[in-house]
Amino acid sequence: MKSLLLIAHGSRREASNEEIRQLTGKLQRHPSNDADDTSCAFLELAEPSIPDGIQQCIDRGARTVVVYPYFLSQGRHVAEDIPQEVAQKKLQHPDVEIIIANYFGSSDQVVELLAQKTSETLQQHP
Repeated sequence: MKSLLLIAHGSRREASNEEIRQLTGKLQRHPSNDADDTSCAFLELAEPSIPDGIQQCIDRGARTVVVYPYFLSQGRHVAEDIPQEVAQKKLQHPDVEIIIANYFGSSDQVVELLAQKTSETLQQHP
């Protein structure tokens, strides 16, 4: 089984964490999502933590876990913190393939989306 684990920062504001959970549900149902299972985890301030999120994927039967950092830039969290958390789980589960995908902001599609959203906003406010 292949699992997708969307990683967000986490917030003291529970409504923000719930937004990530709702996004994860939409992603789970999206027709182009090839993962058998999709869930989310948080770097800090919310649950589940990254290690717990990975473990939950494994407990549900994942043989491959794609960890997807939902971050706009490659700051310390993306470059260091997330890889450190993942490395510990890889040591605990050498039989499970745990892959860190490129962070969200690295996609060229982000530029297209930003341009599109700017155009929509400007059309609404001529």
